Amino acid sequence: MNIVIVDDNPVNIMVIEKVVKSAGYEHFIKLPSAIELLQLLNVGTGKGPQAPVDLILLDMMMPEMDGLEACRRIQADEALKDIPIIVVTALGDSNLLADVLEAGAIDYVMKPINKVELIARIRVALRLKYEKDWHKENEARIRSELDLAKQVQSGVLSDPFSKDGLSISASYHPSFELAGDYYSWYAIDEHRHGVILLDMMGHGISSSLVCMFISSVMQDTITRFVQPETVIAELNRYMNQLNRNASVSYYFTAIYLVIDTRHKTIEYVNAGHPPGILLETGKPAVLLDHGSCAVGFFEQMEIQKGTLAYEGEMQLLLYTDGLLEAIEREGEDEVQTLVGELNGCIGQELDAIVDKLLPPEIRDQQEDDICMVMLRSC
Repeated sequence: MNIVIVDDNPVNIMVIEKVVKSAGYEHFIKLPSAIELLQLLNVGTGKGPQAPVDLILLDMMMPEMDGLEACRRIQADEALKDIPIIVVTALGDSNLLADVLEAGAIDYVMKPINKVELIARIRVALRLKYEKDWHKENEARIRSELDLAKQVQSGVLSDPFSKDGLSISASYHPSFELAGDYYSWYAIDEHRHGVILLDMMGHGISSSLVCMFISSVMQDTITRFVQPETVIAELNRYMNQLNRNASVSYYFTAIYLVIDTRHKTIEYVNAGHPPGILLETGKPAVLLDHGSCAVGFFEQMEIQKGTLAYEGEMQLLLYTDGLLEAIEREGEDEVQTLVGELNGCIGQELDAIVDKLLPPEIRDQQEDDICMVMLRSC
């Protein structure tokens, strides 16, 4: 532990060192000016201090640069602002002392120095420094774990697909490090694919964990049960098991469909989710809005399956409600606004559609996760 004593008077440094040593502190760095203190700390260089510094005892009145200016410069450096500074001064001007505290010092001691007072203030300052350091280390550890969790979460999302007259791609813009949106698609047989997009209640770690739980059973559920109404019912059973002994009941909205490229049909269930939008050249848009309530609300669900057919070039957009919130306009229906925007986009890649719907200024202000899945006949 290093305590830095800064004073242009050697006698003052000697007195302070003797007092602090009597309290059991042994490691000191003694400097005669604020300029040398800034050099020791490498202020403004981004390199960090030349030696570890746990506390600074800083004289107020010094030539070249006073303690007030030194405090300001140290506080302006992001890497140094948590180092506690105690000003040691002979001045009793309350306005000046207020300026020093506002500039970043955490405390002050008046000269002539009272031994008991100085030691008490040093101990408080070091205790605060220890607590700040602990919180910073803990936050760094949590950040590292969140980054790992984000990688795991991203790893379970399906990769873009293009085969057998069908291409599937996704665009994901989470508003938090960990999000509650999830999408996947699986080959059922040579001509059929199951595709799901869901939006878990809430944000952050809890919704992400529930989402990961659902993703762990998704492939088996889709490939074993296949039919939309049966898959949604099975996912509802899993959610009810999860909620049975939980203090908070979770649910999610979802749209799940089976697309058959041979017969050019789409069977789907919309479980409380924003309607998917099916577009074909020369035809009006069709909304995928048949289904049920959200998954996890009730033990038993009344589920209605929807069936659609397409003929020529087809484009189907699935999305979460974050997209509707992002394009919301006063006095307009968001779904119809989205349909209008998409009508001129048939045949375009998903990235181009995203750039049109979500320019950077909208993405930067989003408060909800935004996820889009695009299916196209090819």
